[in-house]
Amino acid sequence: MMETTLKSRKETVIIGPDRPLVIIGERINPTGRKKLAKALEEGNLKLVQEEAARQVREGAHVLDVNVGISGIDEPALLKEAIQAVREVTEVPLCIDSALPAALEAGLQAYEGKALVNSVNGEERKLKEVLPLVKQYGAAVIGLTMDDDGIPKEATKRLEIARKILEEAQKSGVAREDVIIDPLAMAISTDQGAALETLKTMRLIRDEIGVNQTLGVSNISFGLPERHAINGIFLALAAMNGLTCPIVDPTLWEMRRCMLISDLLLAKDSYCMKFISVYREKFPKEESK
Repeated sequence: MMETTLKSRKETVIIGPDRPLVIIGERINPTGRKKLAKALEEGNLKLVQEEAARQVREGAHVLDVNVGISGIDEPALLKEAIQAVREVTEVPLCIDSALPAALEAGLQAYEGKALVNSVNGEERKLKEVLPLVKQYGAAVIGLTMDDDGIPKEATKRLEIARKILEEAQKSGVAREDVIIDPLAMAISTDQGAALETLKTMRLIRDEIGVNQTLGVSNISFGLPERHAINGIFLALAAMNGLTCPIVDPTLWEMRRCMLISDLLLAKDSYCMKFISVYREKFPKEESK
């Protein structure tokens, strides 16, 4: 079975289809978060540290770090943010930027084996990002989109996943260090979007066999009851090859769905992880 290993100075996380879901915490990202964006503009990294510590307390195994806002020196700020996060937690990091220069700055500052977010099937991106992944001994997320955008059809997304995997291996990146994101699209604009993503995941699982991630919350954009939609979709995705979702672990509804998914898929020996977390989360309920 394909397993991806990520490391910090002191901790190791292994992602694999026979292992419990690995949670990649999404909260260190200024997109749609005005308070965090403002703090980053001011060079104040205290909120970044608070978000990092809180997500780890709530079960995150890996933290995504993104500081992408306009008008800043993103390479310098990403490097500072990684150093700030390292002061409060030792979990491995996912270095997230659309700028290769920022990715390189982050990788230079990181001690261990990071996850890079991300590359895709665009020729320019493949040439810019994959050599950095190889140079710094990282793993990488591959998005199933290319120069023509995001294909609607699962078979075309599979083709892009194959291309990314092939180009990564040509660049010297190990097969197990490529994690594919089949891309969740909003069902509010395309009612078949979730089905197509799940189909893509099955194809990737069965024909390529690499680990898969997913920005789960994209599926419910524009709808009420988003947490409920996201949770059910996550459980379905876990049945179809998802191994390391990008989610907000501070939302109990999402954490609960991940724990129960592991439980039902026989990835929680004697239910002990679920029981342990529940006991910690609800001590009064447990005492009853």
